[in-house]
Amino acid sequence: MIVEADKPMIKLSPSILAADFSCIAPQLTALKNGGAHYVHLDIMDGHFVPNISIGPPVVAALRKHTDLVFDVHLMIANPKEYIERFVSAGADIITFHTEACWHPDEVMRIIDMVHARGKKVGISIKPDTAIQSILRFVPHVDMVLIMSVYPGFGGQGFIAESLWRARQLRDFANKIGKDLDIEMDGGITTDNVRDLLDAGVNVIVAGSDIFNGGSIEAATQGFISIFEEHMRAN
Repeated sequence: MIVEADKPMIKLSPSILAADFSCIAPQLTALKNGGAHYVHLDIMDGHFVPNISIGPPVVAALRKHTDLVFDVHLMIANPKEYIERFVSAGADIITFHTEACWHPDEVMRIIDMVHARGKKVGISIKPDTAIQSILRFVPHVDMVLIMSVYPGFGGQGFIAESLWRARQLRDFANKIGKDLDIEMDGGITTDNVRDLLDAGVNVIVAGSDIFNGGSIEAATQGFISIFEEHMRAN
């Protein structure tokens, strides 16, 4: 029997990869005042992706300035070796790439590690990775992050094919009765976010459109207004 899952809450997870780290504390406050639910933290190691961003010490420092949920996206090799450090630094959700794991058993070990520490866990895939390759893990995770750009750099254009990938995943989650958060990251703006919501994405990562347009609080509120409009219509 097919049991439809409840419609999940729509949440905004601004990516501070686009923020100005010289004045990050007031920017975090602006995100909260604007209604953001999460803070998206892109962790890049220069190996899994061709760029380097921040590590556990910076996450711990940021933790002192906000009580927003820390949505930590590990774009790193050997994610299993760093779970404990990011938990200790203040991560609330830890998402890692299945492509960084050598075997499905390793994916499950990391999922179990994060849950054992009382945190939510997500898995992520690059644009070229088939949705079918991760379906076995969906019953065990809290979130799936579909990359709508190639990971490693901010400011890329949205890959439209990501929409049908999200629909495939949402249909599968509904069929198994899984209350799954589907997150999308890359090239998302107020101009295209409605298409994501229609496709079943409910956790929206936005960077440039929030931090590079003037008022961070007003830009955040712009996304939240679209979310509220979508929820009223559906």
